[in-house]
Amino acid sequence: MPKPNKKFITILDNERLIKQLIDELVLQPRLNAIEWSKITKQTPNIKIGYPGQHLASLITGMTGERTGARGNDLIDGSEVKSCSRIDQLDICKNCSLSVARVELECSHCGSKDIERKNDSKWLFTIRNESDLEVLIHEVNRVVLLIGDYPNFDSGDFETLRFQAFEIWPEEKRHKRFAELMTNYYRKIYLSHRKKTPDQTPAPKNFWPYSYQFFISNPIRTFLCIVENANTKPKIRIEKLVAPSEDRSKIKSERMPIETINDRELKELVSRISQSELNQVATKKITLKEAKKMPLKTLRGFIEEIPENLREYLELRDTDKISSAKKKYSRRKNS
Repeated sequence: MPKPNKKFITILDNERLIKQLIDELVLQPRLNAIEWSKITKQTPNIKIGYPGQHLASLITGMTGERTGARGNDLIDGSEVKSCSRIDQLDICKNCSLSVARVELECSHCGSKDIERKNDSKWLFTIRNESDLEVLIHEVNRVVLLIGDYPNFDSGDFETLRFQAFEIWPEEKRHKRFAELMTNYYRKIYLSHRKKTPDQTPAPKNFWPYSYQFFISNPIRTFLCIVENANTKPKIRIEKLVAPSEDRSKIKSERMPIETINDRELKELVSRISQSELNQVATKKITLKEAKKMPLKTLRGFIEEIPENLREYLELRDTDKISSAKKKYSRRKNS
C-alpha cells in the first residue's frame, strides 16, 4: 500500500521549515550568485542536488541517513531524484555560445536572438540486474523533485515553481514506471554494451511532463510558487500532502491530451467504451461519431486522459542508444 510508514515520520512543522529552507538554501544563495555573475560572467545556477535532499526530508517528514550518495536517501528507503530548469544556460542563436538566463542579450556578440533552454530531466543509473532489482522492487518510493518556471512560455523568469511527485514502483498503478526502467536496461543498456563494450551508456532520462512521466501516474505531493524571485522573493505553498497520508486516495497528475500522438489517440478511441468516452468528453458525442471523426477535430472534445484510461496506452519505443556527449572543447577568444 502506498502509505508512508508513520514510525519514520519525525520531522514536524513541515510548512514553516520548508519555507525557511527554500529561502536559506535556494533563494538567498541564488540572489547572491546573480549579483556575483554580473561581475564574473559565470552562470548563477545553484545546483539543486543536496538542497533537494533536504527539501525531500521536510516534505515527507523523514530524515536521511547521512550517507551521501552511498545509502538510502530517506530513512524509509525512498529514492530521491532532483532536477532544476531554473537558471539553465541558454544558447545564442547567432554565435552558438552560452547565455545566462538573467542576460537579455549575448555577452559575446550582442544578439538578442536567444534560445531559452527548458530541458533538464531526472536521471536513473541502472548498470546491472542488481541496480534494476533495487529500483523496481526494493525502493518502496521514488520522490521526484523539480524546480522550474511555471510561465516559461511567456518569458517570465521572475516566477519559480518547486514541486514534488511520488512514484511507488511496486504498486500496480505505477507499473509502467517499472516497465520503463526494465525496458531501458534490457533493451537499451545491454544492447549498447554488447555493441560498444568500451563505452558506458547514458543513464535513463526521465523527462518531466512527458508521455512516460504521465503514464507512470505520478502523485504530486508538493507545490510551491515563488514570486519576484530575482529581487524580493515571496514564497507561497499551494499544496503539501501530509507525510502520513495514504497516497492511494490521491489522484495522479493530470495527463493533457496534447501528450499523446494521433496514433495513440486513434488506438485509445478504438478500445474505450461509450461510458469511458463520456468520462473524458467535454461535449456530447457518441463512440461511433468519435471513431469516424478527424483526429484534429476529436482533440477538441477531449482535454485529458484520466488514470483509468491510461491503461489502454502502450509504452513508446522512443528510447535510443546514446553515447557520452561529444568531447569537450574550450572556446577560443580572439
